[in-house]
Amino acid sequence: MKAELLAPSGDLEAVRTALKYGADAVYCGGPFMQLRAESAGFSEEKLAEAVSLVHGSNKKIYVTVNSFAYNDDIPRMGAYAKMLKSLGVDAVIVSDPGAICEIHEKCPDLEIHLSTQANCMNYRAARMYYDLGVKRIVLARELTIPQIAEMRGKLPDDLELEAFVHGAMCMSYSGRCLMSAFMTGRSGNRGDCAQSCRWNYYLVEEKRPGEYFKVEQDERGSAILSSKELCCIDILQQLEDAGVVSFKIEGRMKTPYYVGTVVNAYRLVMDGKASPQEARRELDTTSHRPFCTGFYTGDPSESAPDPSGYVRDWMFIATADEASAGGELKITTRNPFAVGDEVEVLTPGHVGRAFKIEKIITDEGISIDRSPTPMRTMIINAPEGIEPGDIIRKKN
Repeated sequence: MKAELLAPSGDLEAVRTALKYGADAVYCGGPFMQLRAESAGFSEEKLAEAVSLVHGSNKKIYVTVNSFAYNDDIPRMGAYAKMLKSLGVDAVIVSDPGAICEIHEKCPDLEIHLSTQANCMNYRAARMYYDLGVKRIVLARELTIPQIAEMRGKLPDDLELEAFVHGAMCMSYSGRCLMSAFMTGRSGNRGDCAQSCRWNYYLVEEKRPGEYFKVEQDERGSAILSSKELCCIDILQQLEDAGVVSFKIEGRMKTPYYVGTVVNAYRLVMDGKASPQEARRELDTTSHRPFCTGFYTGDPSESAPDPSGYVRDWMFIATADEASAGGELKITTRNPFAVGDEVEVLTPGHVGRAFKIEKIITDEGISIDRSPTPMRTMIINAPEGIEPGDIIRKKN
């Protein structure tokens, strides 16, 4: 497949991981208007480092400027856009029409991509944004594949289409939700969503205050508004045939383990090195809600709320610090593991390879039976072919 594989990055470790496992481009937030928690936004200095890492790999980096803007945000747009351009950012992802106009006017040589937050669903809207200076449309998630193909056929050739293919979905229309703002005073449209839709809810009858009835339940409670997660590993070719040139993975708040595993799985399928079934097994090693294909296949019930909660069958236990040699490997620990555990190593371009932990040696040279502490240097036995930065995981 020729489409771009676009990965999320919430910190520099995620940037490195995305590049290592095969992303063609990464997207991240900067210090302004980035529509995620402040911890997921890069400072100007960190952003400069990220640009250097990405361009050093001959890949691209896009910065989200996709919060909805108030009056006092607009005057800052021009200087911010010029700063991003000076750092070498390849494009900005913007949702607010006023922000688009201001950025294009003050920094016309900075490429603009329309955020999915703008919920662009038809060719006339896409053409309007194109006339405002937008070079790529990140499609609304409510579109079907035939609708995307129809849109593609009615647009200028140089207006690109991007689509989300994996990750969490918001129950609100293209993520434009007021629920968090009403319930907590934290606006999802300004990057401060409390994820109220993921909370557990009860039913209360008007004349029986204090009597709570679960709407649906399991051992985790009743998450009646929590949608399934998007997984398009089986329909990538259909999306590309419809005119999508960039496959986008959601998850700027996700761990490097999640980013590396998901990017690797999609890269394997896109390069013809694994079947969708093999890749789905890889995707199941991440923490996720039940998967669906969203609206793309024309069945909205696919993404209906699912009360069963997260699937958490696997654990990230370590990263490789060096290449394996002589049957040993130096690692940095992340979660507990022990001698006798069956584990897997994830190397770019491969599905997970299994091996058994037979020894654990501390950096002081002491043999131990269990590694209980994160971020410690250890030596373990390992097969040949493991590379620095490879991920080691085990089933819970």
